Amino acid sequence: MDEKHCCVTLSVQPSRGLVDEKFVILVQNSFPSSLLTIYAHHQCEDGYSWHAFAHYTSDATGAVNVSEDCSIGGTYSGVEAMGLLWSLKPVPGSKPGLRMRKKNVQAPMVVTISVYSGHLTECFGDQVPLASVEVERWYMAPGVQRIPVTEDGLTATLFLPSGPGPFPGLLDLWGGGGQLVEYRAALLASHGIASMALDYLTCKYTMETGKIVEQDYFELRCAVCVSGSHVQPMDGFLKEMLDYFSKNSGNTRFTKDNEVVWRDLLLPIPIDLSLKVDVGKLQCPLMLIVGEDDQNWCAYESAMDMKGMMERAGNNHLLTLLSYPNAGHLIEPPYMPHARVSLFRYMQSHQKMMALWGGQTLEHSRAQEDAWRKLLVFLKKNLYSGVKSGSLSLSNL
Repeated sequence: MDEKHCCVTLSVQPSRGLVDEKFVILVQNSFPSSLLTIYAHHQCEDGYSWHAFAHYTSDATGAVNVSEDCSIGGTYSGVEAMGLLWSLKPVPGSKPGLRMRKKNVQAPMVVTISVYSGHLTECFGDQVPLASVEVERWYMAPGVQRIPVTEDGLTATLFLPSGPGPFPGLLDLWGGGGQLVEYRAALLASHGIASMALDYLTCKYTMETGKIVEQDYFELRCAVCVSGSHVQPMDGFLKEMLDYFSKNSGNTRFTKDNEVVWRDLLLPIPIDLSLKVDVGKLQCPLMLIVGEDDQNWCAYESAMDMKGMMERAGNNHLLTLLSYPNAGHLIEPPYMPHARVSLFRYMQSHQKMMALWGGQTLEHSRAQEDAWRKLLVFLKKNLYSGVKSGSLSLSNL
């Protein structure tokens, strides 16, 4: 009897869960010491397909437990419970520069997990798997409400947790790419925090009037800043900040593969306080999350300067700094695939270019998992400690 005729079984538990929830993949009823490939496939909303795979040898009982057993090859190696998600890559032949981002948060990310005989590296579509299951990964937990907001010039989506409330509130802001990005706010609401994803760069108000929103569009109490910087002219707002970046455009670099590197735009970090936020005056908790291999923005240098400013002002007790070696710019919720390079549309010119974000896949994925866990602890500590309401800002590209 060969492997194809034995009753190999495959289970993934939970088969339906949040995207930041770990699952357990278990193969059983294979022959002892069988060579097996466990494969993940996902088709994004844009029609492009992503896959990941890992090579295992079944134990004396014919079983493989991905949470406990070691992958000896594939898109990841070692013991990695969630490796089949964070190591997802566009299938061979895909359009260059793809980045996986969920657009419709009211539908799950569906991933097909399969097990194959032998250690395969290609042509999975031509092979018949020993077993397959579908799993659903959700950004919106059951009961979370999604409410589009367009009043008073806003372009936003509010996500309310299930239950009667009241809930602490959070503003979720993204970076220079603009547009309304909802998936992180939806996931935060799934953890009990009312979250409003806000478009402040390409919103309807800006598109119709040609004006950039004023400062009264925002209200902040405390903040989490992901891969950001405090360097910006203090005598203006977004327009002046974008003009400042444009003046420093000569610091833009390109790799030999024509990938744009923007990390030098704000370097060296200015000493002049009129060119940066004086965080020494900050009176609320601040969390900074940075990747030390960020090739897009000088987030690490900015964080070090903010740390020094707060130490000199005596308010560094308000600072929580998470700095990750070999992590890049795009620090996402856990288990999202790492994009070291992807296509990016520049907000002002609408020009498309290949942006180098940086990071090494394993270390970057570790950073995403650790940062998300600590971010949730930070938010719950600061928003549930006698605070009836509040707002925070999470920002990156």
